[in-house]
Amino acid sequence: MFSEEDMAKERRVAYFSMEIALDSDIPTYSGGLGILAGDILRSAADLEVPVIGVTLVYNNGYFYQMLDFEGVQRECNIQWDYSTELEKTDRVIKLDINGRTVNVGVWRFDLVGHTGHVVPVYLLDTNVEGNDDEQRSYTRLLYDATPYQRIIQERILGVGGVKMLRELGYDDLRVFHMNEGHSAFLSLELLRESGGDEKKVRRSCVFTTHTPVWAGHDVFDFPMVKQIFGAEFPEEVCPGVVEDGRLNMTRLALKFSGYVNAVSRKHGKVTREMFPQEDIDHITNGIHVLTWLHPKLRELYKKYLQNINHDPSVLAAANNISSTALALAHERIKMELLDYEKSHSWVLLEKNVLTIGFARRITGYKRPTLFLHDIDRLGRICQDRAQIVMAGKTHPMDHQGKELIKHIFWASKYLWEKYRVVLVFLNNYDIDLAQLLVSGVDLWLNTPRRYMEASGTSGMKAAINAVPNLSILDGWWIEGYERSRGAAGWAIGPGPEEAGAIHRSDEEDANDIYDKLENIIIPMYYDDRNAWIDMMKRSITLGAHFNTDRVVMEYAKKAWRLRPYKRWVSESNDQ
Repeated sequence: MFSEEDMAKERRVAYFSMEIALDSDIPTYSGGLGILAGDILRSAADLEVPVIGVTLVYNNGYFYQMLDFEGVQRECNIQWDYSTELEKTDRVIKLDINGRTVNVGVWRFDLVGHTGHVVPVYLLDTNVEGNDDEQRSYTRLLYDATPYQRIIQERILGVGGVKMLRELGYDDLRVFHMNEGHSAFLSLELLRESGGDEKKVRRSCVFTTHTPVWAGHDVFDFPMVKQIFGAEFPEEVCPGVVEDGRLNMTRLALKFSGYVNAVSRKHGKVTREMFPQEDIDHITNGIHVLTWLHPKLRELYKKYLQNINHDPSVLAAANNISSTALALAHERIKMELLDYEKSHSWVLLEKNVLTIGFARRITGYKRPTLFLHDIDRLGRICQDRAQIVMAGKTHPMDHQGKELIKHIFWASKYLWEKYRVVLVFLNNYDIDLAQLLVSGVDLWLNTPRRYMEASGTSGMKAAINAVPNLSILDGWWIEGYERSRGAAGWAIGPGPEEAGAIHRSDEEDANDIYDKLENIIIPMYYDDRNAWIDMMKRSITLGAHFNTDRVVMEYAKKAWRLRPYKRWVSESNDQ
């Protein structure tokens, strides 16, 4: 175990995120943002890059999802004893919140790379001695729905995070990386430290934006922000950040960042249109291959490829894998998904039927019910030929999302009663269930409304597990589809540059799904197994590029301005 003093001597980059997925049993994440943050930090550990992570600890986590037989989502509080998973430190800082002093403690979790290099993650906590019940509740829930609590949490993360790092001895940090605008208040603490030197702050700050959906950008009533900050909020930062009495956290992050990036090529273009005065680059997301690759496939790949533990670019040679061995391995993995004890499915799934997977946050722009647009046509196509497995949480305050889940449950009953087609929606989508799904299904479906998907990484996870994609050409799949020349899956509808793409109706996209399932995908799956397995192999090759080792190297060079470290892998696969 390294001491804080040892860590502080060599660390150069602090990576701030409202959520970080450290482990399936540690409820400090809700979805894609936290999963990505965890994957990036794991790759930093593998590559021995001098990074630390900063987030909050949530004693009630996000929530445990329960669904009744009508599809009504019930949110159950999680109670977990983080002293069994995290290491308590003895450091405490004090923050002034709403005119009162709040004590903030910190826990530590070490992400250990395959060479033994450690990336420490510090988790701030107000459930500590000296605070009253209200103050202890500040870090109780991830993404608390009340604006008052959200501002406080983001103040603790940003301002408290910088103060805590200083308390821990991290005085020589060069870069403060804001993973989304939730941590943008850190710029105010850096501004205070610098004596108001805005240029110095911009040289230190990096900002990654993750959503082209305006509703995904935090905006708070400025009087409430001032109430919580008191005299500590500097009025000089307001121009361009506060408009019509509302503070925009994304604009605050943009104002003080010397490097800004979106998370896919298309998202970069969309974001530059949203913020035309800003210089915005893009670094396309990836996944931590060893976290998301099924152990059976890891052993298979090691047999036919070079050591995947040290370089995910070896996946580019997936064509060397035995077709027979790959098909057999996938069949065995599929049986794990079909196992009730593992998936907790109350519906018996068939092992010899094409299994389509869909799993992500359930919200309107992701169109989880798009493929149900003509439910009778879907039933006729899938009858005796395909089954569908779905999962996903919706935010407790997203009433539209809850109605979408109820609609899926209604469709499940209708498809079974009329066509004997199985559609099952699984409870409590988390890391463990995601790992089962992305490796155990035969086809991965993604249907976002065009140009509202910043990147999306679930399809990448499916691809490295030899599962082809059927997806809208948006986010990462535009680049993945191009790299594979259409040989790792199928596109729903036209490409982004084709005339009329943005104006496509739900009916047109749904019909394209039905046409491809009926005329191409299902016939290939059952009647041309060689072509299907070739597509499985081509899917695997995408992992050579869409991995967080490559993402970390791009950040290190473009954003963090670090010199090469000894564990950096070759960039030849990106040429």
